Amino acid sequence: MDFRQTTVAITAACFLALGLQTTASAGVIGTQAYLSAEARAGHLADINAALSRADVQAQLVSLGVDPANAATRAAALSDAELAQVAQEMQTLPAGGDSFLAVIGIVFLVLMILELTGVTDIFKKF
Repeated sequence: MDFRQTTVAITAACFLALGLQTTASAGVIGTQAYLSAEARAGHLADINAALSRADVQAQLVSLGVDPANAATRAAALSDAELAQVAQEMQTLPAGGDSFLAVIGIVFLVLMILELTGVTDIFKKF
């Protein structure tokens, strides 16, 4: 095959490939539709972050709920339901154990008593 035949074959292939392309179509979306989609994605991300925590998954398993099934059901919620769940997650107390808070308060009280000279808990070495 000489140079001319190779050039013609490559040119013909390029022209054929150009005919196979499809056109792209795009539309303009409104601001409200964009904000609604962004809000839904944010709410779903918050709920999925909560569902991915180990303590939440352990609680779900102890209640007999599959964590993957819970995430699937959360994704199937409507926009209004998703917003309501996300809002309730923000407003409800975190719960959990207040053990660290109690330890912190006890340490603070002991430190104040030590600094005022009432007790001699922290001896100098």
